[in-house]
Amino acid sequence: MKAVHFGGGNIGRGFIGLLLSQAGYRVEFVDVNDELVRLLQERGAYTVRLANAEAEETVVQNVTAIHGNETERVAQAIAEAEVVTTAVGAGVLKHIAGAIAKGIERRLALSEKPLHVIACENAIGASTRLKQLVFELLPEGIRERAERFVAFPDAAVDRIVPIQQHEDRLAVTVEPFYEWVVDRSAMLDGYREIPGVHYVDRLQPYIERKLFTVNTGHCTAAYHAYARGGENGYRTIQEAMGDPSVVAEVRGALGETGAVLTRQYGFDEAEHAKYIENILERFRNPFLTDEVVRVGRSPIRKLSPDERLVRPLTIARELGIETPYLIKAIAAALLFDYPEDPEAKELQQTLRELGVSEAVARYTGLAESDPLHARILDSYETLKNNNPHTKGSAAR
Repeated sequence: MKAVHFGGGNIGRGFIGLLLSQAGYRVEFVDVNDELVRLLQERGAYTVRLANAEAEETVVQNVTAIHGNETERVAQAIAEAEVVTTAVGAGVLKHIAGAIAKGIERRLALSEKPLHVIACENAIGASTRLKQLVFELLPEGIRERAERFVAFPDAAVDRIVPIQQHEDRLAVTVEPFYEWVVDRSAMLDGYREIPGVHYVDRLQPYIERKLFTVNTGHCTAAYHAYARGGENGYRTIQEAMGDPSVVAEVRGALGETGAVLTRQYGFDEAEHAKYIENILERFRNPFLTDEVVRVGRSPIRKLSPDERLVRPLTIARELGIETPYLIKAIAAALLFDYPEDPEAKELQQTLRELGVSEAVARYTGLAESDPLHARILDSYETLKNNNPHTKGSAAR
């Protein structure tokens, strides 16, 4: 059995590739990093270490890699695979769609064995989006057969993989917890379940539970931590979670998203409260080193209307739920001025040139006439004026 996985990075190796290998697949990674590809080809194995007291290690075997520029080899691998997965970042899906389309076309010319393509990205409906990108590139005569024999089930994935510091380029450290949820209703008949994957008939609640709890909480911690000291403040999320004021902001935001989730999807309130506490403990994990600037990077994407801060905010309004903590988290995100992050630089430039109001409207989709817009502006000014790092920064 063969699996093709796009993205040989830390999530690819430490999570998706690990589970696929343990399920008995020969995993062929596709990546454009020359050194990574070479090492995977030479060794055919790598080590995954758990971030816990025992530092348990697993050797992942029966793996190799193909350089992403070798389109013909990638297409042939897809033609022979049972499953194709991705962990490249939602914005990169458009760049791999061509190779997947070519692989599907070649596969359907040889057989009609079912193929499942699962995008394991931090985005709602990533597989559905990838399908759209791929089908745009398929010849018209192939699309009908692809609809019958190639499935793109959406998925939700959750595992914290911090910045790595290993002498071994292939070694990767991950937290013990993981969750990979796949939409069973989109799978083709006779599919083979991957051990460790949770298959559900209704995926949306699980996608939003993860996005509105893990991702919302993570970036809330990062942005409030950064606002308290910038680059000279808290270095890691673990350090920041030792500050009761940061924890209060995270817990408050997750209380608001929790109210949204239990109201909208019927999650049990007591069980969801336990889920939140579990997430907070994961953020505190002393065996992880998760840098604040890594978690806070790409603030423009994280402030967009369908993402982890604004989407639960607008749903909460529809449900009549008050959201002072989400408002503050958005305001803190606007203060993320880490100079090494391209999106942070663009955000701060927009704030300086166009002002806070225009920036909020542009990036969050909340119009100036929206009452939430005004509340974000007020919170932004309060945070900026009350924190030493942010006094007098950006725009007024």
